[in-house]
Order: sequence, then structure tokens, then C-alpha cells
Amino acid sequence: MHCRHDIIDPTHPTAAILPDYRVLRVLVIRLLCVIVTLTAFPLVATASDLARERRLAEQIVDAILDGEPVTLTAGDTEFLGIYTEPEALPGHGAAIILHGRGTHPDWSQVAGPLRIGLPAYDWTTLSLQMPVLSKEARYYDYVQVLPEAVPRIEAGIDFLETRGHDRIILIAHSCSVHMGMAWLEAMGDAHIDAFVGIGMGATDYGQPMKKPFPFGRLQVPLLNIRGSDDYPAVQRLAAELAPRLGGMHPLSAQLEVAGADHYFNETADKLLESIAGWLEGLLAADK
Repeated sequence: MHCRHDIIDPTHPTAAILPDYRVLRVLVIRLLCVIVTLTAFPLVATASDLARERRLAEQIVDAILDGEPVTLTAGDTEFLGIYTEPEALPGHGAAIILHGRGTHPDWSQVAGPLRIGLPAYDWTTLSLQMPVLSKEARYYDYVQVLPEAVPRIEAGIDFLETRGHDRIILIAHSCSVHMGMAWLEAMGDAHIDAFVGIGMGATDYGQPMKKPFPFGRLQVPLLNIRGSDDYPAVQRLAAELAPRLGGMHPLSAQLEVAGADHYFNETADKLLESIAGWLEGLLAADK
């Protein structure tokens, strides 16, 4: 697996002892990240409902039993993350978890079970609050806020690296797959070691995807995992992706969880076991 070793937080105490050019290089990289993001996505009027994000955070923070709530920053925006470590450190690495549409990083469907369950397999998790809109918002509304996900994912990666994690997996569900792919298109995958898409290709009825996912930008292993009773759009994307897998990373795969719907109701354990098993295969191949 590719691991990142060269990104240093210039605000970290160790930055003071690094040569000036190293710190300058990091600042230049971050400036380029902003430029690439603005180039890849035009400015739009729609923005995440930050007031709703704050309400969601207030509802869940005090109820978190496993993990530590952390505040991350993307530009001028502060947002919630939940950081959870395994009992035995350092573990295998860390997984960034992106929840489904309009929810939060401890949502009971997919995001919550994964962020709590993966540490039992020796993976640290960082579950991020992604941009949200009103409850009535649909896929085409969320297309307008996809660029806002890019600096949030970057902030999550920076957070993990400052804690010594150099193997990072990006796991996204449903609408956040689109956000993860927006990040991939803008930034490339040099700073992650695998991409896990859960229910990839989900949209709303009458609202097909605006453009294909940038699979050509993906050099690391991809896992496309879905339920056997998932949405038709998800099943179609899996069928379209199947003949392309041969030209992708050799460890890329597609898995189907029997009896599962798009939200893995009553099948969250199967989802967790499937993802953990695939990650175990990546570790074995990396030895």
C-alpha cells in the first residue's frame, strides 16, 4: 500500500525544528489544494446548512459513549468529527467514514456501526460530519455542495496524520460517495490507501448522475459494496463497473451483502464483516 510520510502540519510543535523549506512546501501544497478545488468546481450559491449541522452535533455529542468528539476546521467552517481508537494501538491504520445524506457521523445506519465496529478489527476510525441541506433536499441540490466536502476530507486526513496514521482508508456511503468522488477528482488518491464505496451511484428518481465517477483517477484499491436489495441505480453502476475492474488495481472488488437494502437495516454486522474482511486482504497483500 502507498503510505503518506511527507505531510507535516506547520502548526504542529515539531514544525519548529523542521527546515524552513519543509514547512513552506506544506503551505504551498495546501494553497494548491485550494486552487485545484476552485478550478474543478465553480462557485455556487448553495451552501451547507451550518445551523442544522450544529443542531445535529448538539443532539449527539453528549450521547457518544465510544470515541471522542473532535472539532475540525475546513477553511472558515468548523465541523464535527468522532475519533475512535482500537484497544491495541497502533493498529492497522485509520478509516475516514462519510455518512449518508442529511445525517451525522454517528448515524445508526452504516456510519455509526462502522465507526464503532472497525476498532474491534484494529482500525482507528474518524467519522466526519459532511455538508447537509434541508430535509427536503434531493440529489441535484446536493450536487451544488459537493465542493464543500473536499476541504473537510482533507482536514480529516491532516487530523489523522498528525496522530501518526500513515495508512488511511476512505469509506463513504450513499450521497457521500459522490462527495468522496468529488474529493478524488479534485485531489487524486495519493493520500489514501483504498476507497470503499457503499451503495455507490445512489441518486433520486428522475435525477441521474450529472457525470460519471472519476474512476480513472483511482490508483488505489476500490471496494464497491452494496445490498442485494439496493436501489436500481446502485445495481446499474455495479453492472457498469464490473467489466472495468480488470483494468483497475488488482485488489479492487465488488461485494454484495445478501438481504441488505441501501441502508443495511438489520444487516449492519454483515456490512462490517465484509469490509473488515476485504481490508484484511489488503493487509495480507501488503506484507
